[in-house]
Amino acid sequence: MTTTPPWQRAIDAAGLIDPDGTVRPTIFAEMSALATEHGAVNLGQGFPDEDAPAPVAEAAIAAIRAGVNQYPPGRGTPELRLAVAEHRARFFGERRDPDTEVLITAGATEAIAAAVLAFAGPGDEVVTLSPFYDAYAAAIALAGARHVTIPLAGEDFQPSAAAIDGAIGPRTRLVLLNNPHNPTGSVIEAAALARIVATAARHDALVVSDEVYEHLVFDDHPFTPIASVPGAHERALTISSAAKTFRVTGWKIGWITGPAPLIEAVMAVKQYLTYVNGAPFQPAVAVGLGLPDSYFAEQRRTLAARRDRLSAGLAAAGFAVSPSRGSYFVVADASPLGVSDGGTFARRLVVERGVAAIPLAAFDPRSTDARIRSSLRFAFCRTDAQIDEGVRRLTAR
Repeated sequence: MTTTPPWQRAIDAAGLIDPDGTVRPTIFAEMSALATEHGAVNLGQGFPDEDAPAPVAEAAIAAIRAGVNQYPPGRGTPELRLAVAEHRARFFGERRDPDTEVLITAGATEAIAAAVLAFAGPGDEVVTLSPFYDAYAAAIALAGARHVTIPLAGEDFQPSAAAIDGAIGPRTRLVLLNNPHNPTGSVIEAAALARIVATAARHDALVVSDEVYEHLVFDDHPFTPIASVPGAHERALTISSAAKTFRVTGWKIGWITGPAPLIEAVMAVKQYLTYVNGAPFQPAVAVGLGLPDSYFAEQRRTLAARRDRLSAGLAAAGFAVSPSRGSYFVVADASPLGVSDGGTFARRLVVERGVAAIPLAAFDPRSTDARIRSSLRFAFCRTDAQIDEGVRRLTAR
């Protein structure tokens, strides 16, 4: 009997293997390459045009010049772990011991992979929302577990009680959430999170919540950190990152917080993935986490204005635009334009209109939901000039 190797399971989970066995690039790589080839405005990938805040960048430079260039402690530098713990308490009321309940990782992606590999394996089920960030499916496949999804529905992409109850069951080992949600821009309601935690508890499953967009929630919309949900404090792990909040996606500094025994298990896996990461960036991120409240408020204000700018332009171009409550992204349904295949349409947009977006179906290749199949994800973490140029191209007659 031939066993499928883990790498192939991961690639297959992402829908990247053609019938002839050829491995295709991810849609993100494909669309970025097309954008470069055709001189398109890239509203596809979620990386900002602007640089890190000056105090954060200067702290990294100072650390490099001071010789902070060798292996840091495996759990992360003490100053960053303390900064993470203080930041969680300051903004979200979560009290965690920086020595035992905080782990620094190579971005949120490593934290996700390490958590899945630590707690799930063959015969287990891992539940995510759908659509989902593509790394989730890959990590689940690497673990050899079965991927089960809770579909998000309605204009504002929320999970129903029936969908939650139907997905989480006796084989569920882990529920992997993303809130605020990429790719839809939704913020999951507190009642749904409470039901997820309660249902997971009934089946003795853990909950891992990817909250990298925790500071990018708009219009005073309520955001519920998973650790604040009753019954979650000893069952849940929270993942976050410097990438989105401080515009440093290339630094790959993330963290995971939660009960010490669970962090210990994640650490056992993490040490054999990257071992350690980003020594000079860790003190810089600690500086960022200590920035005044005004910095975080300005980030929200600026991105909310850009969301509105892009959403209005997409609506003017004929898309049906879903409300974005958080993250870097807005979903636009192209079905009013006569489109049913968002993937084909996204590729046409690059060539014919010079604008790159990501088909929403890339975030759940097996979905049969007509709206997911016809929708695109656009990123508004761009300058006003880039957004305006993209809108101009989309609305030109």
